[in-house]
Amino acid sequence: MCRSIHQLHNFEPPATPDEVHAAALQYVRKIAGSTRPSQANQAAFDQAVAAVTAATAELLSALVTTAAPRNREEEAVKARARAEKRYG
Repeated sequence: MCRSIHQLHNFEPPATPDEVHAAALQYVRKIAGSTRPSQANQAAFDQAVAAVTAATAELLSALVTTAAPRNREEEAVKARARAEKRYG
C-alpha cells in the first residue's frame, strides 16, 4: 500500500489537493490495516483521512527548500527506469 504514497514536496507545479488526499488515504489505510473500513469504523476512518490531509497540506505549505523544484514528468521517467531495472 505505501508504495503508492509519493513524495509531494518541491515539485513544479505543487501537489494538488487530490494528491494530498490520496496520500492521506493510503497512509490511513496502511495504519488501519484495511483498504475498506467496516460501517462501524467508517466515520473514524473518514475523520482520520481528513486530519491527515489537513496536516499534510499544512506541512507542505510550511516546508522551505533551496533546491530547485523537480519536474513531475522527469521524476516519473526515473521511477519507471528504476522499476524496470528492479523487476525486469
